[in-house]
Order: sequence, then C-alpha cells, then structure tokens
Amino acid sequence: MLGRPPAGAFDVVVRDESGDPVVIRNVPLLKDGRPMPTRYWLVGELARRGVDRLESQGGVRRAAAEVDADELAAAHSRYAEERNAALPAGHAGPVPSAGVGGTRQGVKCLHAHYAWYLAGGDDPVGRWVAQQLAAVQVTED
Repeated sequence: MLGRPPAGAFDVVVRDESGDPVVIRNVPLLKDGRPMPTRYWLVGELARRGVDRLESQGGVRRAAAEVDADELAAAHSRYAEERNAALPAGHAGPVPSAGVGGTRQGVKCLHAHYAWYLAGGDDPVGRWVAQQLAAVQVTED
C-alpha cells in the first residue's frame, strides 16, 4: 500500500466489511530506532479520500474552531500516553513527542485523528470528522 517496505512494524486494527485494512497501529519506534509519533494511520482508500476531501474544503481549520480546546488537549495527552506506554522497557534513546499526528496542540491532520477515533480512541476531532463524513454521505445518497 505504501509503494515501499514499511519502516516500522504495525498491526491492522480496523478493517472494512470486506476485510481490507482501514487503520493500522504503528510501533512507537521505527526499525532504525527513530521515533514514530503517528501511532494510528488511516490506510483505507475510501476513508482516506473522504478525509482528503474534507481537508481540502478547510476541514482542519473548521475542526480547530468547532472542537473544544480543552477536550482536544486532553485527547493529545491520552494519545501520547498510550503511544509511550508501548515503548520498549528500558528504552533510553529518542522517543516520539507530542500527541495526535505529532502535534502538541490544535489540529494538524484530520487523517490521524480519524484513524485513532476509528480504532477506539476518545478523540473529539475524530468524532467531528465522522460526523462530517456521515453528513456528506447522507446528502449524496
């Protein structure tokens, strides 16, 4: 799917109704030891295209304006805690930093937020994305 071998290990954590991967969960360190801040990655084609469209229509800016800042900050913190808990015991090298999509605050990437939400994460931006995508689907039907 990447067009190259992955740089780190991952698990498929969400599949669509036909069994194809939708979300993967990355390990926090790549094979060469570099930190991987993005724990959840949206790989499903339909989901990615929907979020691409939302982002191209100003979705990042809209999500940042419409989602409660304190709720978002708490989500970034939960995401970082979960990712950091998966670090190897005794790891002394560089570690991933920040929260969803590698950002400390605000909204950087709707794909990362939506991926974590689909994987069961309590993410207000991911929830917002799901609502936006559902609204578009209803109007298209």
